[in-house]
Amino acid sequence: MAVRVSKADFEEKVLKEKLPVLVDFYSDSCVACKKLAPVLGDIEDDYEDKLHVYKVNTNFDGELADEYEVTANPTLLFVKDAEVLDRKIGVQKPADLKAFTICSRFSPTSPSTLRCTKPNLG
Repeated sequence: MAVRVSKADFEEKVLKEKLPVLVDFYSDSCVACKKLAPVLGDIEDDYEDKLHVYKVNTNFDGELADEYEVTANPTLLFVKDAEVLDRKIGVQKPADLKAFTICSRFSPTSPSTLRCTKPNLG
């Protein structure tokens, strides 16, 4: 299960992390967020040594949500080397979210426009 981060440890756990990070901005009252949670858990398990998954509760860390221009829950940010490479808003189908993760993780250019058919996890 993804670990919750806050303003206090966001820099250390997300921005300074060497591995890519998928950040889920969510709210406890968000039904779509609850539907997304098991999918994120699967991604976390599948890419355990290649990717970190963290959660930010927008009810408690609104400052972070504002800083990263999060306007709806859930919002997913793909961060690598302290840079937001891509974002997704709303519930995602498991296959689409996994493709988003792979494209964002391994693509040096605009991940949202790619169609990944064969991931290279080397």
